[in-house]
Amino acid sequence: MRNFLANAKVPASAKFLNACAAITFFAGASAHADQPKNWETTFQAPATDMMRQIEWFGNYTMWFIVPITILVLILLAYCIIRFRASANPVPSKTSHNTWIELIWTIGPVVILLLIAIPSFQLLTAQYTPPEEAKLTVKATGNQWNWDYEYQTDNTLSFNSAILQDTERAAAGKEDRKVYPRLLAVDNELVVPVNTMTRVLVTATDVIHSFAMPSFGIKIDAVPGRTNETWFKAEKEGIFYGQCSQLCGKDHAFMPIAIRVVSDAQFKTWLAAAKTDLPGANKTLMAEVDGQNKVAAAGN
Repeated sequence: MRNFLANAKVPASAKFLNACAAITFFAGASAHADQPKNWETTFQAPATDMMRQIEWFGNYTMWFIVPITILVLILLAYCIIRFRASANPVPSKTSHNTWIELIWTIGPVVILLLIAIPSFQLLTAQYTPPEEAKLTVKATGNQWNWDYEYQTDNTLSFNSAILQDTERAAAGKEDRKVYPRLLAVDNELVVPVNTMTRVLVTATDVIHSFAMPSFGIKIDAVPGRTNETWFKAEKEGIFYGQCSQLCGKDHAFMPIAIRVVSDAQFKTWLAAAKTDLPGANKTLMAEVDGQNKVAAAGN
């Protein structure tokens, strides 16, 4: 059956429709790669290989969690019904059962090993970048915004704070599907796609946390200490995260926005941003939005 499906000829019309669907998907993805959704019960779509591993591990553990939960509920229900006082007026005097004790000792040990081994492998992978970083950015948490510093020639640094409703028009960010309320910022962190990026994380006042769900990263920003994380985004678009450590009254208004662009776009933006950050951001936005409109029109 597998060979038959592999060798089956796909009609040209079906190939055309599949191609159109793929173009539509990636065109939409470039506009806003992913962000939180109402009533979302799963992870955001992964944009890095690390996040795919985390997603796999989450799904893997569910194969243990669901059966164990069902088994415990069944056993509880059985004990409640079978050994209730009215049905069992004389309680059992049995002190122990060798087989039951073996099962509930060996069983959990085996289950924990099956969970622990891939868990430790994943943890090791999170702290072991597969290659040298080509870009290093320092992220400093403040109450309640972020400072970013590109550690390149002629260092670029700027502040990134939540975008107020009154600032949307001037920033050209009125589309709330792309720039959602409470997540959009005035200045996004811009990085090139398919580039190993190191993020040095610290804080100036209290403990914050730099978290980006689609990238599979979350690390504390501790005053007086520099922690390190990394990511390699595999698709372009805007990704949103938030400070994930309770840091004061405006903790909920401390978003993180990362715009992933092509390598050429990043180099152009970086060169321009060193002298005119607002102008560089608007130029980059216009170019990205123009590409999305062209892609959408072609569909």
